[in-house]
Amino acid sequence: MNIEQINNAFESLNNQTVLIVGDSMVDAYLWGHVSRISPEAPVPVVSISKRENRLGGAANVALNIVALGANPILCGVIGNDSKGESFLELLKESNLSAEGMVIDKTRKTTSKTRIISSAHHMLRVDEETTEYLDSTSENTFLEKISSLLNSKKIDVIILEDYNKGVLTSYLISSVMILAKFHGIPTSVDPKKDQFFSYRGCTLFKPNLKELKEGLKVEFDFKNDKDSFLKAVVELEERLENEISFITLSEYGVFIQAQGTPHFIPAHLRNIADVSGAGDTVIAVATLCLVAGASAAEIAAIANIAGGLVCEQPGVVSIEKERLLNEVNNLL
Repeated sequence: MNIEQINNAFESLNNQTVLIVGDSMVDAYLWGHVSRISPEAPVPVVSISKRENRLGGAANVALNIVALGANPILCGVIGNDSKGESFLELLKESNLSAEGMVIDKTRKTTSKTRIISSAHHMLRVDEETTEYLDSTSENTFLEKISSLLNSKKIDVIILEDYNKGVLTSYLISSVMILAKFHGIPTSVDPKKDQFFSYRGCTLFKPNLKELKEGLKVEFDFKNDKDSFLKAVVELEERLENEISFITLSEYGVFIQAQGTPHFIPAHLRNIADVSGAGDTVIAVATLCLVAGASAAEIAAIANIAGGLVCEQPGVVSIEKERLLNEVNNLL
């Protein structure tokens, strides 16, 4: 794409509606500073100066979709607890609809509390239920998703898996069937437990670690690209996906469509925090896909976006104008 085509593609995002299905959570932060070591144990004492709650997981993907100008509909399961109340309040503050959310009294709302001192991540405390949804909750959630697909014009579905039990094998296969019935492309950010449940998806985006874990293979990516490419071939043979998009951390990203591979190197960045970068990458890649970008363009733009959010501490969403400027400068 030239600059004019990129600008037009970004403008076209305003007309896209994205259904996001997956593990939603609260990202909580305790900000402070360390001035001494505890007399009770050899650990730092953090003096807290600020508390903050943010939307996380699939909800952070929704925030990135909004930031890029598109319309997200978030589908997830939360508990009937204080964190669930905070989650719904955060949705309201962000002007995001709760119409796709299910409240399950048997589960905790997933919460990740990060303690940060002087931009350094000191500790994380998780509160969660990771067992899979029971059949009653599973059917209730699936009915909610099916109703939205029948009543809304959905341009693409993102399945966001954090291994918190919401994306069961049955739910995934059912959503894939519904997507094919409605002619809607699917974009997947997987984890190893349900790695091959997304058969026939459009875009599949594991990171390098997840690729190895999902296929149960081991190789040194830096010195053995052939084994990596063989792993991608095996992935596509088993998954029957259209596009394989693999994030490679400091090595950049890789994408392959119709057997044509592209390696995109990472850009030099001042990395502050990698938390939430995967959420940004899947959001940007998915919207580029529905905007008609080529595989190489999808990877290049999503790679830039992931790098930009890593420059800020905590989980943050992408800034559309900054991304557009960076894309125009670098591409």
